[in-house]
Amino acid sequence: MNIDIKKIKSFNDESEIINKIIVGDCLEVMKKIKDNTFDIIFADPPYNMQLQNELYRPNNTKVDGVDDEWDKFNGFEHYDEFSKAWLREAKRVLKKNGTIWVIGSYHNIFRVGNIMQDMGYWILNDVHWIKSNPMPNFKGVRLTNASETLVWAVKDKKVKNYTFNYEEMKKHNYGKQMRNDWYFAICNGAERLKDEKGVKVHSTQKPLPLLERIVLASTKKGDLVFDPFGGTCTTGVAAYKHGRNFTMVEKDENYVDWALKRFKNFQNQLTGI
Repeated sequence: MNIDIKKIKSFNDESEIINKIIVGDCLEVMKKIKDNTFDIIFADPPYNMQLQNELYRPNNTKVDGVDDEWDKFNGFEHYDEFSKAWLREAKRVLKKNGTIWVIGSYHNIFRVGNIMQDMGYWILNDVHWIKSNPMPNFKGVRLTNASETLVWAVKDKKVKNYTFNYEEMKKHNYGKQMRNDWYFAICNGAERLKDEKGVKVHSTQKPLPLLERIVLASTKKGDLVFDPFGGTCTTGVAAYKHGRNFTMVEKDENYVDWALKRFKNFQNQLTGI
């Protein structure tokens, strides 16, 4: 599949956003997209998980917490308003029989799930991403946080003809019915994008196998996948790899530039360059 993947800052028609990364704020971008456009939405929104104090390992090295500006909110009310705004637009641009996946940690997923139910979304499953290599609890004052939760939902409870590739999922679970506990390592090693100084490009980059599982579970070839918080575009890579189309939105141009490098490297691998 030879696709010319570019970043764009404006568009006049939905055909212009297919297999593109739109540079901009997701709320403003979604308002320009017509109703019932996307077959599936995957959203990895800010978690509102700022550390209260600096955290250090037992060897006295500092832990890289999430201190990005995009994850800072003035309390729960501000975060809830933000969540309602993007989830409202997401529901509008999602096709009538489409599904949405939202990932979060204990910091935010219960608030997001409650808002989704209040807005009429119908939850199909909660999926637990069990991390095989989680960050330990260095202070020893809590259990090690070794999982994140994904909420999988449709627009309302009347939706019955959504895509779920049951047999495909059995192939990924030794021929047995797929369960809602998924075991994947956190993003590290060669997959983790780092700059020339060895600093992580994105503080919360998700592992590609996790996104591939979602794409394979709930889309068909040729479907249009949307990610309003594109980051370094793991969702887009997963879609591209498996013959789906995608639209990513990301306001940080540094992330977008790294995403374009990532796509170019992946395309080169496919063509043997």
